[in-house]
Amino acid sequence: MISLADKLQKKSALVGIIGMGYVGLPLALAFTEAGFKVTGIDIQQKRVDLVNRGSSFITGISDKQLKAPVKAGKLKATTDKAKLEEADAILICVPTPLTKTRDPDLSYVISEANQIARHMRPGQLIVLESTTYPGTTSQVVLPILLGSGLKLDRDFYLAYSPEKVDPGNEKFGIRNTPKLVGGITKKSTAMAELLYTRVADRVVPVASPEVAEMTKIFENVFRSVNIALVNELAQLCERFHVSVWDVIDAASTKPFGYMPFYPGPGIGGHCIPLDPYYLANKARELDFHTRFIQLAAEINEDMPYYVATRIMEEVNRQGKSMKGARLLVLGAAYKKDVNDARESQSIKLMLILASHGAAVDYNDPLLPAIKFAGGEKRSASIDARSLASYDCVVIATAHSAYDFTKIAGYAKLLFDTRGVTRRIKRKNIVRLGE
Repeated sequence: MISLADKLQKKSALVGIIGMGYVGLPLALAFTEAGFKVTGIDIQQKRVDLVNRGSSFITGISDKQLKAPVKAGKLKATTDKAKLEEADAILICVPTPLTKTRDPDLSYVISEANQIARHMRPGQLIVLESTTYPGTTSQVVLPILLGSGLKLDRDFYLAYSPEKVDPGNEKFGIRNTPKLVGGITKKSTAMAELLYTRVADRVVPVASPEVAEMTKIFENVFRSVNIALVNELAQLCERFHVSVWDVIDAASTKPFGYMPFYPGPGIGGHCIPLDPYYLANKARELDFHTRFIQLAAEINEDMPYYVATRIMEEVNRQGKSMKGARLLVLGAAYKKDVNDARESQSIKLMLILASHGAAVDYNDPLLPAIKFAGGEKRSASIDARSLASYDCVVIATAHSAYDFTKIAGYAKLLFDTRGVTRRIKRKNIVRLGE
């Protein structure tokens, strides 16, 4: 019988990836490009059908890129969990959201771990990639897999390797981003390292799954804390009548000891808004309170409300009541040049403004429709006449497709939360942090 190590070295191993979303699909393409066959597993039939047609639904992946491995028979998607038995390496790339009470929700991870245990066979490597708190792999996933009756290191291997996908980033991808791997045992670490060396130029083994899990959380909390700092600075700069954007530019001239972060209407995406709560929740179990981290999360969460207040003040200054005012928000995605609206603070800002009686429209060239207030809202036109009809146009997500000079020329009032209009000299522009 050919060993798993031999299969990985010869690229004859079948890779199964659970979750064909923003993490799983790029990873699937990376493995097919490296020469592996991949089975993508997802609970959404619509998503499975799109993959099998070679129709991309993720920014940064073209239909052409997706169709090539599908046509070559290298990539196939399915909703059938029984296909897990055929895979030699199984990678779990499912969401890890929060509950309504902001507690970690591992239901997707637990559900998939149970499915794997049901279909496991000897000779498989299982890797959790979903962002989670330290101890998830060893204390949650491992006991479920051991329930199959198979033995760790004899029949299967288990590791954690945090996803490092940055949607919209054209400079760094899976190949040139160092990949961390932390196995339950040294054998599991070595097997995971062998797998990922096929798709990443540098694989970094760490002491344990807990180290890898904590590292991923720390990376995101690092961003959360620094963004909170600059969000608070932006509010202070407004009181001093100093431009926060000028301050950041000036500080960026220092060649050491400083890294620029930028204010905005809040933090979106799947990881950064959620991870502080994953860490804080588990810390409380150890009688430790992450006060600094939680304060940063609260500052970031308050930004849409602060920005909404500033917009209302500016609209009132124009002699218009917020009730009945017509507003247009540019950008519904959580970051520029992606079609991802998860935890989007732009949408949250829209809901806050609407709650004050404003009629709120949005435009996003990458999101033709969004879920809004229990229904669906479609992207509005931004031609000259349309822009001029709004009492205020808000730049919430600064997509590259926008011509801000033209937009500023047509808008009655333009509120810029991203500092992208700094080179445009017009009296109708108001910027966050100035």
